[in-house]
Amino acid sequence: MFAGLPELGISNGEDLKETLTNCTEPLKAIDQFQTENGILLPTLQSALPFLDLHGTPRLEFHQSVFDELRDKLMERVATIADGKDEDRYGKLEELLEKSFPLVKMPSIQPVVMQVLKHLPKVPEKKLKMVMADKELYKVCAVEVKRQIWQDNQALFGDEVSPLLKQYIVEKEAALFSSDVSILHNFFSPSPKTRRQGEVVLKLTQMIGKNVKLYDMVLQFLRTLFLRTRNVHYCTLRAELLMSLHELDISEICTVDPCHKFTWCLDACIREKFVDAKRARELQGFLDGVKKGQEQVLGDLSMILCDPFACNTLVLSTVRNLQELLGQEALPRDSPDLMLLLRMLSLGQGAWDMIDSQVFREPRLDLEVVTRFLPAMMSVVVDDHTFGFEQKLPSEEKSSLTYPTSLPDAFTRFLQENRVACEMGLYYILHIAKLRNKNALQRLLPALVETHNDMAFGDIFLHLLTGHLTMLADDFGSDEFCSVVFDGFLLTSFSSKENVHRHTLRMLLHLHQKVLPSTVESLMKTLEPPKQSSEPLKELYSQLTEKLEAQKKSPPQPDEAPSSLDLGLHPVTVPTTTSTPSTTSSSTAAPTPL
Repeated sequence: MFAGLPELGISNGEDLKETLTNCTEPLKAIDQFQTENGILLPTLQSALPFLDLHGTPRLEFHQSVFDELRDKLMERVATIADGKDEDRYGKLEELLEKSFPLVKMPSIQPVVMQVLKHLPKVPEKKLKMVMADKELYKVCAVEVKRQIWQDNQALFGDEVSPLLKQYIVEKEAALFSSDVSILHNFFSPSPKTRRQGEVVLKLTQMIGKNVKLYDMVLQFLRTLFLRTRNVHYCTLRAELLMSLHELDISEICTVDPCHKFTWCLDACIREKFVDAKRARELQGFLDGVKKGQEQVLGDLSMILCDPFACNTLVLSTVRNLQELLGQEALPRDSPDLMLLLRMLSLGQGAWDMIDSQVFREPRLDLEVVTRFLPAMMSVVVDDHTFGFEQKLPSEEKSSLTYPTSLPDAFTRFLQENRVACEMGLYYILHIAKLRNKNALQRLLPALVETHNDMAFGDIFLHLLTGHLTMLADDFGSDEFCSVVFDGFLLTSFSSKENVHRHTLRMLLHLHQKVLPSTVESLMKTLEPPKQSSEPLKELYSQLTEKLEAQKKSPPQPDEAPSSLDLGLHPVTVPTTTSTPSTTSSSTAAPTPL
């Protein structure tokens, strides 16, 4: 406990033991030991007897003085470090040399750690001693650990690895959240809110202003992204940079060539839209990649592969197509649309680029613009035509029926092209948001076969299940349930557990709207196999319990209107002229893309 005192010429317990063993008058020896090792203040000696009279033990007195002096010394260390004296670090190194032998003494250790913390460059010998002792390493400040980590990538990796795992677990938990809603989904939190997450804050603190550590973390993220293809590592890449940006860590932001691009894109993600001004800025950054610096495209592609960036780009694409439709303009004539597709293509190609180490922008298949988008527009036109037809007076209606098939180009590109598939999936989300049952029944079966099974990815299924809550009442129809379940979700649930889980999530939320016979059939089909994961079994148990509780509770005479039901009831209004009938609830409004 008192190791190191003899090195400083201070007596310890062993010295007292030796003195008492060899002396003839123990009381005199003790008195002399106290005088030599007590507080060397002459005026204090005459005052100590007063403490004895008050029954205050000498230990208590000395401990209180010691604590006070230690706190003052630690304050002084901080003051010296923050001062402008050119020799301030020399003074701290001198104090470190004197105090370091006592680093294992609990009462002195805080002083030593304070000195280490304020030294921008701790002597290498001392760093190695701290690193070699697990207890010292554990209690030293992060400022000291940074100096250890920057030359020990494996040790730093051991510290960072649990945080990266935690980050992925948190993202996946959000995707499988029990809250199935269009209003509160995976993309609801703002960028600033996301950056307040525990992992991002801890990583930001661990990196500090150290460029070498920042580069190490980026390398970890690239490696893990390559190994797992998990796009959440791309999100963390962007969040970490913007977290350092918010703290104004210019030492890192100025050397990261992606900083301004990510900053501009972050503003777009906040607004969930890429406006014309920011589109020009983003294009300027992409066009400004100079020859010999193409490697930056690897990091830019990772930032664009972030699901939050991808979500913003596709939502902007859909909005851009709406404007083009209103202007009767062609997609290929819109520079903003072509830029959005260019960035989508770069983001979708992130894994291939980093894996191959060929840093070149992937060429966008022009047929996406000349074939796929017109095919998608024709689906919109079909919908408009049918919707307009339904609004005509009965005597003016033709025998037009709602189309059930899709253009070949639309389904082919969903299967063969990543960018087209991403746009197609978001168009279907757009349809669901508008509660367009007809269009949804036409489009959902096409999702059984998509590029790399993108339609069965967690992010899309999370969004789709939330959007389908907008059509809750339509789940009372056998035809609609057949399209959603038999025609799409149940085609792959047995081979993809994530699809199984998302299906159960949605049923937990909508089971009261589904016909009892359909629920019974679904429960038999969706019963988890024995080898299933615990989360899947837990979801199934929750649903079973809810259904049992529903059977036991008496039926309600009047169901309360849902949050989307405005409680409006038809009334008879006397008119002198005939009024065209509006579209029925089963035939939703036409889709303004």
